[in-house]
Amino acid sequence: MTEAILYSFRRCPYAIRARMALAYAGIQCEIREVRLKDKPADMLSHSPKGTVPVLITPTGDVIDESLDIMLWSLQKNDPQHWLKSVSLSKALIASHDQKFKPLLDHYKYADRYPQLSANQHRELTLPFIESLETRLQQHRYLISDHISVADVAVFPFIRQYAFVDKEWFNQLPYIKLNNWLSEWLKHPLFEQAMFKFKPFNDGYRYHYPSNQAC
Repeated sequence: MTEAILYSFRRCPYAIRARMALAYAGIQCEIREVRLKDKPADMLSHSPKGTVPVLITPTGDVIDESLDIMLWSLQKNDPQHWLKSVSLSKALIASHDQKFKPLLDHYKYADRYPQLSANQHRELTLPFIESLETRLQQHRYLISDHISVADVAVFPFIRQYAFVDKEWFNQLPYIKLNNWLSEWLKHPLFEQAMFKFKPFNDGYRYHYPSNQAC
């Protein structure tokens, strides 16, 4: 194998952050867009848990956690020093992944969690959202005045959160957070990562980050 292989799903926030880190680091890979209801046998043979993203490195190692894919990429090439203050980034990402993400799921899919109303689920998310606003009042990005791995790891989920009810989100008094989100929505790395890949199940494969069909 001369090129890494990434099994991915375009809209998955975990896959988005992995793709953004791979593109930033200039890691060449073959991207395979997965239908989640029809997961490829090769992907499942490498990662039986069946979640995306899954990266198979050129040496055959399997990395099937999005943050690990990000860190693997940045350890190979980190031109803008996203790994600076990495311990602070990891602490914020852990808080996000372990505490906020389940609350986001309960809010977005409130009909699956009828013990609370959608608005009540949403209220539980606000302390974390407020904490991000506080951070962004102190510096331009989540950790400092420079982009860190935490910004890229958290951004896809805040995007997802905002678009559950964009009108409601836009009227929140969190100006810095809204500006931060808007900046990332226009960022070239995000645009590159969100190319509309046709499914691997239908025979399509792409070189990434060039997004050229194989």
